[in-house]
Amino acid sequence: NIDGQIRVMYAITAIKGVGRRYANVVCKKADIDLNKRAGELTEDEIEKLVTVMSNPRQYKIPVWFLNRQKDVEDGKNSQLISSALDTKLREDLERLKRIRAHRGVRHFWG
Repeated sequence: NIDGQIRVMYAITAIKGVGRRYANVVCKKADIDLNKRAGELTEDEIEKLVTVMSNPRQYKIPVWFLNRQKDVEDGKNSQLISSALDTKLREDLERLKRIRAHRGVRHFWG
């Protein structure tokens, strides 16, 4: 659910976990014109955007670009978007509280 009046690169930054630089790289990897408006995208272009955002490593997006590097549980690199980002953040804070790390204790105290 993004605004169709603005350019694609800036429109997809409305998705949580997608910044301007990541949006730029995704648009370039999906071969979408950066001057195109979000409302002008065809179904195929939208499909391509979604696949590039969900599988960034398959499209040669570097590891340092991703927002979840070396996950604590499985050690994988990934790009988290919307509710998955919130869930992982909550899990990380709970883990820090459980192991009584300084950051976790500070969150626990409020």
